[in-house]
Amino acid sequence: MARASNGSIDVDSLSLKELTALLNEVEGAIPEKKKTEIVDLRAKLEAIAAEAGYTLAEIVGGRGGKRGSGAGTVAVKYRNPDNPAETWSGRGRTARWLAEKLKKRGVKIDDFAV
Repeated sequence: MARASNGSIDVDSLSLKELTALLNEVEGAIPEKKKTEIVDLRAKLEAIAAEAGYTLAEIVGGRGGKRGSGAGTVAVKYRNPDNPAETWSGRGRTARWLAEKLKKRGVKIDDFAV
């Protein structure tokens, strides 16, 4: 891929096929990047709240609706190290990402514990 002198991608030098491929790559990367950034930000906010002696739900409120202030929510127990947005509470059916990882030899569920 052609790069400009400042390190950015020189889109003027790309063909239509290359531009379309780049666009598809970017469109696929944006949702994943957003999920990862949200997970990271939530972890930072939870740490700040915990340092002050609170939970994040106490500060910003829980879910609305019938559940009230977050009652009944279940904490994350397992997280995919390859994609931090993928989590599992340990309840119900095993998450697909975790089931796939556990098929590998020598991998234990504790390897993904939060």
